[in-house]
Amino acid sequence: MLNLESRGHLLTEQNNPKSQNLDQLTTLELVDLFNQEDQKTLEAIAQARHALAQAIDLTSAALSQGGRLFYIGAGTSGRLGVLDAAECPPTFCTPPEWVQGILAGGEAALVKSSEALEDRAEDGAAALDAVKVTERDVVLGITAGGTTPYVHGAIAEARKRGATTLFLACVPAEQVPIEVDVDIRLLVGPEILAGSTRLKAGTVTKMALNILSTGVMVKLGKVYGNRMVDVSVTNQKLRDRALRILQDLTDLDRPQAADLLDRSGQRVKLALLMHWTGVDPETGQQLLDQHHGQLRQALQSPPL
Repeated sequence: MLNLESRGHLLTEQNNPKSQNLDQLTTLELVDLFNQEDQKTLEAIAQARHALAQAIDLTSAALSQGGRLFYIGAGTSGRLGVLDAAECPPTFCTPPEWVQGILAGGEAALVKSSEALEDRAEDGAAALDAVKVTERDVVLGITAGGTTPYVHGAIAEARKRGATTLFLACVPAEQVPIEVDVDIRLLVGPEILAGSTRLKAGTVTKMALNILSTGVMVKLGKVYGNRMVDVSVTNQKLRDRALRILQDLTDLDRPQAADLLDRSGQRVKLALLMHWTGVDPETGQQLLDQHHGQLRQALQSPPL
């Protein structure tokens, strides 16, 4: 049972000796202090590299078998999860259900603080029940201080349902232990503004989610080289990006790339396969489906 009476012992709640005189610093000194302290986010990611890699492997395996990834949290932590989930469909052309963010308080809590809602573990469990989490899914609980009851309730429910469980916190495991498949601890130390975990803790959380979701999509064949070849062409900016990818990876000029993109149904990965192998769109899509969307494998496959 978590002790919620006092959280003063938690790393995220402790006083940072370097900012004791924060209100007396010049503006430039304040900016410099933030810059110095933010270096610790890079160190924290490096220390968590093995856990992040394990999380990527487990999550990509689950999604390749029809599972889903759920981020769940409250306050800043939950909002960061929702943000990362929302960016997956336009970047990687994923179905919206593949990566979902669940925030205590729902959509209203995105723009209006509702931190009081984080104290109900049963609400976290109910949120997973509402999306019908199964053993094929992955649930990542995000809580900077590690103690959020809403997140712990969700993790307990996920374990009960046989889902793969991940946990991301900015306190050492000995301060807030939890049983999960992968325990990711991002230890950035006390905040410049004591207890304000939207600062370093929020920054390092965003970094970790960037690595996790992008790593998963790389494993799932959404990337060729370092290009987002599954980009969703839904506006002029993204169409321009798609055309530049085609031009950069082929010998086509812009009008030729535009024609190829149109013939592929605005699918960059399929357009590349068509260009490099000479197959028609239907055959190309069959090849990609046969190889689970992996362009390199499709290119090396004998013609259908």
